[in-house]
Amino acid sequence: MTVHHGFQATMTAQPGKADELIHLLLDAPSLPHDDCLVFMVSRSASNPDVVHVIEGWTSAEAHSAFFAGEQAQTLVAKLQPLLAGDSTYSDAVPVGGKASF
Repeated sequence: MTVHHGFQATMTAQPGKADELIHLLLDAPSLPHDDCLVFMVSRSASNPDVVHVIEGWTSAEAHSAFFAGEQAQTLVAKLQPLLAGDSTYSDAVPVGGKASF
């Protein structure tokens, strides 16, 4: 399978809540999802309360369908109280790269 749709989110956690936010994200239901080929969570080096998520999906439709589902909506509801303010989101068209952990 190939990544045809990318998604990026930047979230700022409430003070002292970034570890909990990261734990919930890494336990996200999209991780085992067949259409989610890339799911990377990182923390800002300059502000430990800022968390970034990069996702790679087989298609924009698969991404949208997943986030319209109950599992994703439950995750979003759990994340909301941990966040300080609005998150930023953007889509992307992946052109290449590499990830290994």
